[in-house]
Amino acid sequence: MKRIVLSLIFCFSGVFTFADEGMWLMAFIDRLKYSDWQKEGLHLTPEEIYSVNQASLKDAIVSFGGYCTGEVVSNQGLVFTNHHCGYGAIAQLSTPENDYLHDGFWAKSFEEELKPDNLYVRFLVRMDNVTSRIMRQLNDKMTSEQRGEIINAEIEKIKRENNENGRYEVVVKDFYGGNEFYYFVYQDYHDVRLVGTPPESVGKYGGTYDNWEWPRHTGDFSIFRVYADANGNPAEYSPSNVPLKPKHHLPIKKGGVKPGDFAMTIGYPGSTERYMSSFGIQQALNIEFPAWIDAAANARAVLKKYMDSDNAINLNYASKYASIDNYWKNRIGMTQALNKLRTYDKKKEIEKNLTQWIDNDPTRKAKYGNVLKDIQNYYQISNDYIANQTYISRGVLPGSSLVLVAYRMKNLFDTYHRQDAENQKNMLPQVHERIESQYENFSTELEREALAVLLQKYYENTAEIYHHKALRDALKEYGNFSQFVEANYENSIFRNATALKQAFANNDLEAFNNDPIFKISAGLIDSYQNVPENVRQAEEKYEKAYRLFIQALRESQPNKVFYPDANFTMRLSTGKVVSLPENPTRPSDVSSNYYTTLKGGMRKFLPNSEFDMPTELIRLYNTQTFGQWADENGNMPVCFLTDNDITGGNSGSPVIGGNGELLGLAFDGNWEAMSGDIEFEKDLQRTINVDIRYVMFIIEQLSGADRIISELDFVD
Repeated sequence: MKRIVLSLIFCFSGVFTFADEGMWLMAFIDRLKYSDWQKEGLHLTPEEIYSVNQASLKDAIVSFGGYCTGEVVSNQGLVFTNHHCGYGAIAQLSTPENDYLHDGFWAKSFEEELKPDNLYVRFLVRMDNVTSRIMRQLNDKMTSEQRGEIINAEIEKIKRENNENGRYEVVVKDFYGGNEFYYFVYQDYHDVRLVGTPPESVGKYGGTYDNWEWPRHTGDFSIFRVYADANGNPAEYSPSNVPLKPKHHLPIKKGGVKPGDFAMTIGYPGSTERYMSSFGIQQALNIEFPAWIDAAANARAVLKKYMDSDNAINLNYASKYASIDNYWKNRIGMTQALNKLRTYDKKKEIEKNLTQWIDNDPTRKAKYGNVLKDIQNYYQISNDYIANQTYISRGVLPGSSLVLVAYRMKNLFDTYHRQDAENQKNMLPQVHERIESQYENFSTELEREALAVLLQKYYENTAEIYHHKALRDALKEYGNFSQFVEANYENSIFRNATALKQAFANNDLEAFNNDPIFKISAGLIDSYQNVPENVRQAEEKYEKAYRLFIQALRESQPNKVFYPDANFTMRLSTGKVVSLPENPTRPSDVSSNYYTTLKGGMRKFLPNSEFDMPTELIRLYNTQTFGQWADENGNMPVCFLTDNDITGGNSGSPVIGGNGELLGLAFDGNWEAMSGDIEFEKDLQRTINVDIRYVMFIIEQLSGADRIISELDFVD
């Protein structure tokens, strides 16, 4: 399925009423009907939300690791995000002896804060429009390749002009199907350290069963700190670095929320496809999602089998499993929701009306007449291709580390092999370090079974035209991939770090080229990377057709505001605290189900399950020891609902009140509206948030981390 982004139409016309649908670009807040937001309870000016020249809310929001969102909450660089966003870093820092993932972790001083590998946060400095600059160099006679070359060349110039000699990262994004372009200037900080995390039984309470469900009782948060050099600039990890002094940080609201309260999220939503055609919906439901669900189910089954048997394996593979499991359930829910909402039929109706509009004018027909035909043709031609891509990218590659290890290490060896003896000697320590990193969290038995199972499932469920010769030869010789792995694994140079180091020491090119596991790996990557000519040609026509399709939609509905699809750029969503129609199979624990309490969490408690709880948390509940964080009725709030428009990447986004105060952390959507990435369901779409009072309760009462509480600012 094509991944598509759109743009906001910035010259608004017609009436724009307050709506929860839409993820709005920050720099253009003042061009929206801002007065509607004020009526809903927003008391900040546009300049207080987004400003280049003075501190604003945008300066307290970070892209966390490039896949989530976080918010700065103190003048010492403290960052809140979701537990599942910090999950990989927490698992990486854990050992069987110090299992921070299972037991939690709370640094008692700056010196005890822990530095995970490869974690960074990104601050938005500014953004701007470069559409006219790029578009004046393009014309409709260009091929996609020519167009891409010109765009990329101009993008490189824009990056050089704005990075201030490498001080900033500059990213240029296309919007509106490639008809508008904006650049984003970022500052990245790579010294980010773990400050605190609750036990997994709090941060992941409910596990897979509760994922995407309401009511929810999950304390989905973790805490990190950003460090800088003495001048506040980004710096690589050093004991001499100091906590960052941010331009702005969010105060914590102590008073909680009630129905109808204004709620705003700011974050980095990853990908939506709200303007997908009916042909795309059809391919998603019939080809991509079934392949994704099956591929991910196979991968998660193998991983879980070994993770359940060994805690060390569980820690090493926890982050990988969580990602596979999350999207597996997500695609099941999306399939059900899209069918229930009859999204395909709605798209067909939109296209029917658009076609009538096009056919009513000869000029429009000449320009747009073939648009839907070319879009349909791409999806029809690409069905087998998409199934092949999905089984590899959602099954084999995430489920079997061995495939990517073999491919990466062969590329490293090719570089090594081309060097003279002296350079090889100098390279060897770095080579050994790379090898060790690849096998650091490697379970031989798990990887053997994963490779065999996932290769077999891939081969059985994809078109023969995409099966590389290496796979066909292996199946012909061994009958199935279990026998292939059994016969070849122990003799492979990729079986462990020691064997691979020896192959480098011997400078043995033949050992790499002739290794059966490498041949399989290279064959899969080759199949994934190579686009068949008929698909490539159809895709080229599709790209132009899609630009024209969105242009036609805009022209045919001049009074409609088209907001941009998500594309990992900072967005704002407005909404309110609101309940959800009661689900009789999952009753709420309070009469008004816009929020949940610890009492409801206790009702789910089941030892040694996804609903286990720390003993101390049970004691605090039984003694009603909630400190200052209980509500007016003496209950301990846990989660609450809003109708903000969010998606993946928004995890960890702050839920902000009308005065700029932190109400909670967004962490999930709801099962009733899993169609959200493709269709916003205004009556059912909800954002599930952990209440900031529960976060404070866990920090203070469960964990005794008063040092964290002491550096926060509170408002009533």
